[in-house]
Amino acid sequence: MPTETFEFQVEARQLLQLMIHSVYSNKDVFLRELVSNASDALDKLRLAKLRDDSLDADVSDLHIELEIDKDARTLTVRDNGVGMSYDEVGQLIGTIANSGTAQFLRELKEAQDGAGTEGLIGQFGVGFYSGFMVADEVTLLTRRAGEGQGTRWTSRGEGTYTLERVDDAPQGTSVTLHLKPADPDNQLHDYTSVWKIKEIVKRYSDFITWPVRLVGETGGDGEAAGPETLNSMKALWARSREEVSEEEYHELYKHIGHDWREPLQTIQLQAEGTFEYQALLFVPSHAPHDLFTQNFRHGLQLYVKRVFIMDDCEALLPSYLRFVKGVVDAQDLSLNVSREILQQDRHIRMMQRRLTKKVLASVKSMMTGDAERYATFWREFGAVLKEGLVTDPDNRDALLAVTSFATTHGDDGTTTLKQYVERMPEGQDDIWFITGESRESIDNSPHMEAFRERGIEVLLLTDPVDEMWVDAVGEYEGKRLRSIAKGEVDLGAREDDRSEDEREQQAEEYAGLLDWMRERLEEDVKEVRLSTRLTVSPACLVADANDLTPALENMYRAMGQEVPRTKRILELNPDHALVKGLNEAYGEREDRSDLTDTTELLYSLAVLAEGGRPKDPARFVRLMADRLERTL
Repeated sequence: MPTETFEFQVEARQLLQLMIHSVYSNKDVFLRELVSNASDALDKLRLAKLRDDSLDADVSDLHIELEIDKDARTLTVRDNGVGMSYDEVGQLIGTIANSGTAQFLRELKEAQDGAGTEGLIGQFGVGFYSGFMVADEVTLLTRRAGEGQGTRWTSRGEGTYTLERVDDAPQGTSVTLHLKPADPDNQLHDYTSVWKIKEIVKRYSDFITWPVRLVGETGGDGEAAGPETLNSMKALWARSREEVSEEEYHELYKHIGHDWREPLQTIQLQAEGTFEYQALLFVPSHAPHDLFTQNFRHGLQLYVKRVFIMDDCEALLPSYLRFVKGVVDAQDLSLNVSREILQQDRHIRMMQRRLTKKVLASVKSMMTGDAERYATFWREFGAVLKEGLVTDPDNRDALLAVTSFATTHGDDGTTTLKQYVERMPEGQDDIWFITGESRESIDNSPHMEAFRERGIEVLLLTDPVDEMWVDAVGEYEGKRLRSIAKGEVDLGAREDDRSEDEREQQAEEYAGLLDWMRERLEEDVKEVRLSTRLTVSPACLVADANDLTPALENMYRAMGQEVPRTKRILELNPDHALVKGLNEAYGEREDRSDLTDTTELLYSLAVLAEGGRPKDPARFVRLMADRLERTL
């Protein structure tokens, strides 16, 4: 059959050049990635054969082979798994468009240490290309199970690769690395050394459920090797905690989580009774870069009686725990279970409830027993965990118990709702909060002025989901959750506050101006009134108690839902010089047309104060420049 030559896509060429020419502190990860790929191929074949017994494939001795040739300086990683067709090789090996390559390249360039680059290799699904870190040329020979013809792929990583159809390829895939010349000064990276290969497999792949065999080596000094099984193949999730070291748990996590860092928390569960299963879950120490993207792959690995069923089984945990990695091995599920069946299976629903409670209990233990670890968890995953307050009312109490918030109280600046309620002074009936895009914008919000002056604690909420969960939760221990930027605010009287008669007199003094301003701004506001929450700023915008906030309106529109624009309420500070002067000018003049611009400016300042943008920025600039010119 003729050999065809193809060019790599642009990003693939860039990636290959980085792999070939960059310096990595730990090149050993290439073998971890190739063995993991081989293990996946064996899992897929075993499952395919279980689902279709007529498949013409040998599954009697599924395994991975490693073969060394010292004279030729080659290392071959071979499996008798599912293999690939000619078209699949071109799609999966010749291009890497589905591997998140652009993001991978950016992060690879930004990584400052070897450990960082090590993790990125696995994280972005480009493990096959890591072979070019140690090889001048890579040859892949593969035949898909059930097909009669195989494919050979070859590349030196210089921008092109060749594809050739072959008739004598065995079932599965072999990757032969033509290793770079030996470095006599660095024997630690001699990948023709038996002891080195054994050390890498033991460190990274000991838990692989298929045997990894060193089948022999040729050349060199005749160093003895194989056939020898290098890994223990022990299912860590089925062993007691006393039998497994933390290092073994961590290596399993790195394998299934595609992460070079150690997990933040390891969670083990063994359920016995009418329905038995084991679970080994991991909470990562860092949030993945794509956690909030639509295409984020989440879910646990599902096994049935040690047989791999599927990756990314979303039905085992709710979406707000999508960052959790791990393995669940059930005893009584059908081997032919599909994703659609999983949605309806009562055993799966039962496991999800139990696993969810176990994860939340583990977070609770961090919160009460290890403040530093909990702080790391909340920094990385707090925003996604709060989604459960909206979507999972059954576990809402458990979620609220492990949720913390930034607050205006104390030096550490964080609190739980329970702690907030315990600190509430007598007479305070509401839990006050404010939402915003950032801590800085919230700190500078005019809505905070009266609360800050009176020392009333306010929760500072800056995650997008905060706009939704506070409405879904509504109250905590009988105390309402109330936004300081919605509705009218009554913070109780102080000694220096005006009397009721004085407030009524002030309202009468400003009644004409308020009505006149409402008419001028009727396209933008539903009401203009005097404020009890402002002490420094001249004006602010607030929503009615039951209205959507602008941020929530924008969120719904971003999700494709049409919502009508809600007019806000403009509140004026009657003690501010600008507002006083405006009221005096209104009372003195019959022709008030020249006050319209001042009214528009005042409204725009209120919009800016909450982080918004004036409706007509150019006009706002002209009006402001004109006012500034008059002061000179």
